[in-house]
Amino acid sequence: MVDFRQLILFKNEKMKKGYKIILSVSVVIVLTLLLIRIGNNKRSEGYEGIYCSGAGDIDYLRLIDESFAFFNPNPVVPNLTMIYKPEWNTLVEGAGWDAWWIQNSYGFSYASTPFLQEPWFSLLQNSWDLFWNNQGDGKRKGRPNETDVNSYMALVAPDGSLGDCARPTEIIYKQGDDNFHIHDWFYEATAAGLVMQSEILLAGRNLESTRYYLPKMERACDFIEKARDPQNNLFLVAPACNLIAPSYGGVKQPDGSFGKGYLSGVSITYLAALDRMVELYKMTGDKEKLSIYKHRQKITRESLSQLLAPEGYFVKSLEPGGVKHGVLGQEQYGYLEGTANADAVALRVVGDKTSASIYKQIAGFPDIRPFDFLLTNAPGLDDTYWSWGHTSGPGMEGIHEFGSWVNGGVWGTQEGRAILMYYRLGKYNDIRRSAQRAMKWAKDYRMDAPWSQRGENTHNVWSDSGGNRFGGVAVMVDNFAIPAATIRGLFDYEYRSDCVVLRPRIPSSIDYYRQKQAIRLGTKKLFISCENGGEEIAWVKVNGKKIELSSDHEIILYDEQLPSNANIEIKTTGGWDKEEDIAFDYPLTPSLAEWDSREAGGEFNFPEPMKKLYANLLKFKEIIAPEEGVESEKAFLDVVIRSFEGYGVRGRVVPQSGYYRPMTEEKKNDIIKFYEVAATNMYKGLVNRMNSYSESGDVQQKKIAGLFSEIQNQ
Repeated sequence: MVDFRQLILFKNEKMKKGYKIILSVSVVIVLTLLLIRIGNNKRSEGYEGIYCSGAGDIDYLRLIDESFAFFNPNPVVPNLTMIYKPEWNTLVEGAGWDAWWIQNSYGFSYASTPFLQEPWFSLLQNSWDLFWNNQGDGKRKGRPNETDVNSYMALVAPDGSLGDCARPTEIIYKQGDDNFHIHDWFYEATAAGLVMQSEILLAGRNLESTRYYLPKMERACDFIEKARDPQNNLFLVAPACNLIAPSYGGVKQPDGSFGKGYLSGVSITYLAALDRMVELYKMTGDKEKLSIYKHRQKITRESLSQLLAPEGYFVKSLEPGGVKHGVLGQEQYGYLEGTANADAVALRVVGDKTSASIYKQIAGFPDIRPFDFLLTNAPGLDDTYWSWGHTSGPGMEGIHEFGSWVNGGVWGTQEGRAILMYYRLGKYNDIRRSAQRAMKWAKDYRMDAPWSQRGENTHNVWSDSGGNRFGGVAVMVDNFAIPAATIRGLFDYEYRSDCVVLRPRIPSSIDYYRQKQAIRLGTKKLFISCENGGEEIAWVKVNGKKIELSSDHEIILYDEQLPSNANIEIKTTGGWDKEEDIAFDYPLTPSLAEWDSREAGGEFNFPEPMKKLYANLLKFKEIIAPEEGVESEKAFLDVVIRSFEGYGVRGRVVPQSGYYRPMTEEKKNDIIKFYEVAATNMYKGLVNRMNSYSESGDVQQKKIAGLFSEIQNQ
């Protein structure tokens, strides 16, 4: 098999020798040519990271490598162990928020699905089950025993509805902030839940699971369908049912109440769900349901044109009388909507022409990205029910002020989808601006949600004080969307019923890229590398054998043609559209490569109780190593061990002085303590799992639970 990384290194060595000869003739000419070649990006002959390797732009490769670290225990950047709740065996919002919110978790969940390793893939499903297990049925209350009729926990949702946030036995069916009494049911959140469940099922390729969830998903679709207006096939909905809610105010009526309008976000997100539901029915072979959902897909896609502004981007909403909200330059409702437009491109519900029009408007309006991140809207909204007709003044104080919350705020969950939009269109500078700013915040351990002051975040009303933080630390699920999208966008994965589609989007400054973590396709693992020469695909090999291509822009890998472990080699050619050369300042300190816990040699600075627990973990790993059929238990155990090692190493990490907020001694200690809490929670999760095995497991599960109990009692 040809090693393309070695080929590139060989090529670079030949170039260096050539440069030496030329330099003896004309230093100036060579330096000029070199500067033209590399621009302002730092380049390197090779980068060997923990999760990826490559050649070319070392800082971009490091960005990708360290993005993977968010999904693996490590001592350098926040990771998923920090939002794990052992009592539920799920993930949670984080930073003191102990539930699972659709609007907050959606970007991370969607972007991470292809590459998320066990146990995280299973824990992701557990987290979304908090909604599916509490799905509205027209009878149950949000909290079954709630007696306060004025509480949002007393709401009884229509059959099929999901909601705002959920716990194991509780759910809030409407957006729970502000005046929930006038809020509509949470239609777009339900649609996003459908998209996410479809992605999990399409990536997992488990027919038993698919048949289990499809009836629940059908009820959710039927719930949304009840809002469809048969006159135009748009969705007629009232305030606060948009995904980043409650910023949608509906339509103000003559009597001062707020009625219904056609909300673009519902059409866009629901169409993304329908696209995936169609693939699920192809997978199960249900021709009757396939016909129904193809029809719904068709009429929804055809209706989208009614929601476009003249310049080709989506408005936020349309009044039944024809007035559009969210058209730049209008005297009223003259703002640009960020969320729906980014989602339309990222989720591929619109074609290339509309995608280009959307991006053109965003790129041509700097006010919507003042600090690299995409705002929910800009300028401020004048159609909220807090202050209809005004962008400031009474009703717009505090978090309602532009740039603070859902009115022109910055949400990591949305930013992940914006990054996927940039990847689709080859806008690598935009990706880098966003992902590197987020990395600086992450290395400050301030993954706030939302970031305030339009993303500048000089002060954060939620995380600078109060209970929604851990000391000076705030780590929330929203912002895992950004590193996840930085990874997913590289090949722009699209799961279909019988294949996965890859569209290489390796940044032009990277000559060669190899991904060490596998991509999921059912039980099959795909390891991908790319010799990167442009936007066109020259050839593809699977385990050394070339495959036939039907397009020079996408690769279709059919399930039946792939081995269990597939090494996918890609060669691209043709060059790229020119992007402006920009100098980027990557947050180098601390460095993942320097502080990888697996290279720490076992020298961990644990307090006494943690030493005992760590010793138990190592002994347990040794004992169950020969056991077969316990891969999920081994995967969970490995994460627990590495969470301890990350904690043990963090005390020796010398952080940067603070990229956006000072790195005080108090904050350093808070971070170390945060690692300890995360490791302890992972250990509790293991204990809970073993206890459940002892009580109700099969023979093998009872056996390993007994082994673990013996170790603990020694």
